[in-house]
Amino acid sequence: MFKTILLTVDVNDLKGSERPAEAARVMAMADGAELHVMNVVPDYGMSIVGSFFSQDHNKLILKEAKAALEDWAKSALAGVENLRLHVDQGTIYDLVLKEAKSVEADAIIVGAHKSQLKDYLIGPNAARIARHAKQSVFVIR
Repeated sequence: MFKTILLTVDVNDLKGSERPAEAARVMAMADGAELHVMNVVPDYGMSIVGSFFSQDHNKLILKEAKAALEDWAKSALAGVENLRLHVDQGTIYDLVLKEAKSVEADAIIVGAHKSQLKDYLIGPNAARIARHAKQSVFVIR
């Protein structure tokens, strides 16, 4: 059904990524799909905030995020043959949509966690991805 799947995870909340990861693993293995797993490190929001950090700070954070993603993927996505890992920094929903286009994803899988208000059923990034994606989006609770 799907040839390329993009799974979004947060390496700072891997517990919240367990159910979306299991859904992505099952879908990828059932269809023989290529599974891309993406973690986005949020940017500082304002350039003045970034000026307080050393020049190597971004490189170090991205390197640590990549290592955490690799370690987690070994166990959480065991058995998936075509696995690609991606780490980027910036606005989460924007980069997820760009990555989905870049890898020609047929489906995006996101977790519904991170909602700060009980009135919302899904978090703001998942909502924006679902609203603007050209692909099928699976929001996993």
